[in-house]
Amino acid sequence: MAGIFKANDIVRAAVEAEKKGKDFYECLAGRMQNDTIKDLFLDLAREEVEHQKIFQSILDRLEPVEVPAYSDQEEYNAYFDALINSHMLFSCGWGEFLLDQVKNEQEALKLAMNFERDSLLFFKEMRDFVPEGEKQYIDRCIEEERKHLTRLKQMMPA
Repeated sequence: MAGIFKANDIVRAAVEAEKKGKDFYECLAGRMQNDTIKDLFLDLAREEVEHQKIFQSILDRLEPVEVPAYSDQEEYNAYFDALINSHMLFSCGWGEFLLDQVKNEQEALKLAMNFERDSLLFFKEMRDFVPEGEKQYIDRCIEEERKHLTRLKQMMPA
């Protein structure tokens, strides 16, 4: 099964995740009373924009996706969109539901950590599906998401 996806599939998913992540963090920030936590979420939203630029520059350097022989472009795009939308916070309004359940800063931090953990798991799982020579691009995505998870964990009360 290895090699089903190209690195640019996964990096394209990273670009989309970062766009949605920016909105997610801005929404969380708007719900916070604690200025330190609010500033953290706003900073993470800014970093999501920077990560989006990083991933977009990687995507711009990669070769175009070759559609598998058994699929046409429209079908392949629909499949890939479904893959992106399987992310916990982006499927069927689940993210909005979870945001509405946040009652305090600790719950907001936990939700943000789950968001980052879900992103990490997505990239780690997808890493096995790209050719060996393209894994370095996926590793870069993983490292960027890992940094956010670490920052969020550091803000959790002891």
